[in-house]
Amino acid sequence: MAEMLSVKGIDVYYGSIHAIKNISFHVDEGEIVTLIGANGAGKTTTMHAISGLLKLENGEIDYCGNVISKMEAHKIIRLGLAQVPEGRRVFSGLTVQQNLQMGAYTRKDGKEAIQNDFDMVFDLLPRLKERRAQAAGTLSGGEQQMLAIGRALMCKPNMLLLDEPSMGLSPLLVKEIFKIIRDVNRNGVTVLLVEQNAKMALEIANRAYVLETGTIKMEGDAGELANNIEVRKAYLGC
Repeated sequence: MAEMLSVKGIDVYYGSIHAIKNISFHVDEGEIVTLIGANGAGKTTTMHAISGLLKLENGEIDYCGNVISKMEAHKIIRLGLAQVPEGRRVFSGLTVQQNLQMGAYTRKDGKEAIQNDFDMVFDLLPRLKERRAQAAGTLSGGEQQMLAIGRALMCKPNMLLLDEPSMGLSPLLVKEIFKIIRDVNRNGVTVLLVEQNAKMALEIANRAYVLETGTIKMEGDAGELANNIEVRKAYLGC
């Protein structure tokens, strides 16, 4: 498989705090790769660095042959790299339909192509179709997470960055969200997943990296890490 995303020796600071310390990892086309770790490990910071929301102190990030380390966030989206942020951040006063339209704002491939992707999103997430005229702020937490994923898919991404998609959801909805992630991946979208629910993340991922205090402590096949004694004690509660 071709390498889609390459993170090479990046350092990120918040003021004087060295949040990310010389980490390197990659994501190949077609994979689901997960970053797991405790709160404060640097998972979200890493995602923000990739998507252009945080400046690197050192290192380089390449996406599909493009160096994106110093690129503005809206230009990165146009390359086909979309992020679903932690906390969903839907436009609560807009309808479901309008939120999805916001996802397509950078596209220039015509109304027919955009309409085709509306149909794709509604096929993948039929609950959104039922609520297309409903204000996003009146949706449940799970439905808002579906909307955030659908909005990102309207960017027509080759790769999706998912930041804590199961946060605050009931166990039943967590299973539904992870099924959606699998379906998105099967539809040809590569996924980089940040998730505190390490058990679910490792079940669906091909490979995984374990972040601790801004550094990568372990990496490898997701199934093998799920059986690693240290990972099981620290993140799986067993």
